[in-house]
Amino acid sequence: MTKNAIITGGSRGIGKAIALAMAKAGVNVVLTYQKNKSKALAVVKEIEKSGHKAMCVKLNQKNREDIRRVIRDARKRFGEINILVNNAAVAQKKPLEMINDKDWDNVLAINLRGPFIFCQEILPYMKKQGWGRIVNISSIGGQWGGMNQIHYAAAKAGLINLTKSVAKLYSKYGITSNAVAPGLVATDMTTRALKIDIKKIKFEHIPIGRIAIPEEIAGVVAFLCSEEASYITGQTININGGMLFN
Repeated sequence: MTKNAIITGGSRGIGKAIALAMAKAGVNVVLTYQKNKSKALAVVKEIEKSGHKAMCVKLNQKNREDIRRVIRDARKRFGEINILVNNAAVAQKKPLEMINDKDWDNVLAINLRGPFIFCQEILPYMKKQGWGRIVNISSIGGQWGGMNQIHYAAAKAGLINLTKSVAKLYSKYGITSNAVAPGLVATDMTTRALKIDIKKIKFEHIPIGRIAIPEEIAGVVAFLCSEEASYITGQTININGGMLFN
């Protein structure tokens, strides 16, 4: 049976790579975007050109009704949703002393509350099917803390715990829940958030000697969503080139 996936933030970076990897594995893809519809449509066209099915949907991840609408639209197009990849996120480089309530609430709403709502809304459907895959894209920042992005780090740490909680509650229904924690990845968000030129980064602190490319993250996510990964749940898979061992 063909599987159907919702991938949030699927128009660029890691999300785009995940969408392409999922389609290559034969999964129907629903990818969301916040602002850039043209990039999202380009991903859909790339998937369709390869002979697979996809659609894109605009999403305000801070709004529960918008999340419900995305799930409804996805089910209307493809049927039951079997796979959820919570990838959409926002980063903000700001010293602790300068983070205001609005900054904190915005980052936590998008990076943690949004994935929670998606899980809460989609789990009943997965439970009814007796099969499901949830993968939450966390970060090495959620494991070792943040310096100038503590609200981002706090949200990503919470996402790891959400992953474990869902696994404890729903694995017995055939639903696995796992997190992926990338280190530095060559994406536009990394460049903007850290205000760095990726090409000029020194790699002495990365044992493998380089930063990751989005496709390396996507391959792991696609595996976690497969039948072969049916006995993996509640785990955080580190993809950081050796920046953190645990």
